[in-house]
Amino acid sequence: MTQASLLRRITDYANRANPYPLYEELRKTPVLHEEDGGPYLISSYWDILGLLHDPRISSDAANLAAAGADEMGGPEATGLPPSFIRLDPPEHDRLRRIANRSFGPPHCPRRLDSMRGELHEIVSGLLDGLGGAQQIDLVDQFAYPFPVTVICRLLGVPREDEPRFRSWVDPIVASLDPDTGENDAERKRAAQEARMQLGMYLAGLVEQRSKEPRDDMLSELVTSHGPDGPMTTMEVLSTAVLLLIAGHETTVNLITNGMLTLLRNPEFLQRLRDDPGLSVNIVEELLRYEPPVQLVPQRTCIADIEVRGITVPKGSKIWLVLAAGNRDPERFTDPDRFDPDRGDIQHLGFGSGIHSCFGAPLARLEAQIALTELARRLDNPSLVEDPPPYRQNAVLRGPRHLNMNIDGLRP
Repeated sequence: MTQASLLRRITDYANRANPYPLYEELRKTPVLHEEDGGPYLISSYWDILGLLHDPRISSDAANLAAAGADEMGGPEATGLPPSFIRLDPPEHDRLRRIANRSFGPPHCPRRLDSMRGELHEIVSGLLDGLGGAQQIDLVDQFAYPFPVTVICRLLGVPREDEPRFRSWVDPIVASLDPDTGENDAERKRAAQEARMQLGMYLAGLVEQRSKEPRDDMLSELVTSHGPDGPMTTMEVLSTAVLLLIAGHETTVNLITNGMLTLLRNPEFLQRLRDDPGLSVNIVEELLRYEPPVQLVPQRTCIADIEVRGITVPKGSKIWLVLAAGNRDPERFTDPDRFDPDRGDIQHLGFGSGIHSCFGAPLARLEAQIALTELARRLDNPSLVEDPPPYRQNAVLRGPRHLNMNIDGLRP
């Protein structure tokens, strides 16, 4: 088998249900490079961690384009500037600081904690809505509507508009896939159209909030006048689009991968039912064991970088395979075992460095509450099929459906 075929197999949908043997093979060549301008794949924990903190690795959309990598829905196609995750310092730092002022500590230290009651309310409502069903799809009936409802309310999207978001979000998320085959042009077109519609919708909300601010994050982005100055209207729009998508999409996978893993490891499902405090360790181990973001393909070298004695030339595309690093035996003992009792779970599930996941505190809280309540209230849950059908996306990996049999709901 050639090295090139290993990369194709990692992105091949046929291997989506279990890519981990491929990651194990990938780690045998910690710096793998395809010919003809292909990306350099980095798969060991320590190398990935170092590169996530290396200023010679660029996230800037312009550098990605110069390297031949397609940025998802570029500014030329949508009229929106790149969000801060597609920028390098100093602009990245400025926009992220402004966004963080209205998201959490130190400026709004109680924003997330004050949402606990509302999160429990949303979860309870979704579970109550299952009624007397004997079979459920956890994705469509719970794991998707929960975080999308949360991020919409955090930003200040009216509740009656929440259902509209799936038709916009799905094609945008699909465009993150680095290799989806023959429908590439149509995929990009659909993503550009969806981003444009979402941006136009949010532009209306921004205009409303600039005239009549409310107690929501969008109002604070519009009216923020901290030491970094205000965001422009276009920067507010691109940040809001980012938060709406990133604010729920990975959490859907975290919850779904989490329930799937617990059903495959029923002793931990029972322990969580008996001890809700275990949810903290369970979520951290899930972020290592089944991370919702499997790899980071949108990076470019802006200088020659040596990794394991191999020079990655300036201008090269570089993929950081987080899920391979999370199961690196040089870093974790018995890495292919799901073990929430680990004493050390310093995973790469939320990345690291300046681009570490902006919404990690919210995602953790959502997953802890969701999995705890699922364990407590679902009576005798079991999988209808294993493995379940997976989404196409190789970057944001998770089941498209998770059909489960249940005997009913506990109060």
